[in-house]
Amino acid sequence: MKEVKCLRSVGCVSAIGMGTWGMGGGFWTPDHSQDRAWVEALKLGIELGMTLIDTAEMYGGGHSEELVGEAIKGHKREDVFIVTKVWPNHAKYEEALRSIQASVKRLGTYADLILLHWPSDSVPICETVRAFEEAIDRGLTRFWGLSNFDVRGIEEARQCAKRYDIAAIENRYSLKYRADEASVIPYAQREGLLYLAYTPIEKGALASDTLLIELGRKYGKTPIQIALNWYIKLEPVVPIPKAGSVAHVQENAGAMGWRLSEDDWRRISEHFK
Repeated sequence: MKEVKCLRSVGCVSAIGMGTWGMGGGFWTPDHSQDRAWVEALKLGIELGMTLIDTAEMYGGGHSEELVGEAIKGHKREDVFIVTKVWPNHAKYEEALRSIQASVKRLGTYADLILLHWPSDSVPICETVRAFEEAIDRGLTRFWGLSNFDVRGIEEARQCAKRYDIAAIENRYSLKYRADEASVIPYAQREGLLYLAYTPIEKGALASDTLLIELGRKYGKTPIQIALNWYIKLEPVVPIPKAGSVAHVQENAGAMGWRLSEDDWRRISEHFK
């Protein structure tokens, strides 16, 4: 059952997304060994309602983007929301535009959202924001945002924008890694921004948590499904667990279409503090 979250900045997106880190290769290194299986997993995820897909130029040296482009074929473009990222060593104006153009070519379509993957140590953020705004004007992307930034960095970037405000932030966030609850998540909620949470199931580690196992028995769900359902209640958080296989995708999709009770949601919140 597809569920959506609607944000002032981007409109409506799926309540759970699909992450693609490790699909198509690792850090700038392509891997074609499981292309068919990866594409099938992504296709199934779209069919099951997880229509937000997160990728990056760095994932497999762009091969992850090619897999996403293959997986969305046959779907109406407006029915999927594609996020990709510019690596910080491409943060300069011309290099950022070239990177975005290359991503769009690999995807075979425009990106809905372009993010700066990490803050750059050498390029002023205003230069990158200027490139992102130009990319919007050229129809390469609809929105821009930031990844791995704190509130101060987000505010600095917003002050650079001349025509288009920031739309989204993507940071690490999980039940075991909740630093952004005190800062970035409330900020995003107040400003109507999409907040994408990467590593939401801690690479599967949450599957062994005793409380999540207990609640899984109660609801007839897996511990991972219990954890992902916990995130759905949080505005404006959209978790992006890895869609590495058909089995993972099926499990992740099973977190939608039902709700934890208020008491159980609070138990989980307190348990992981």
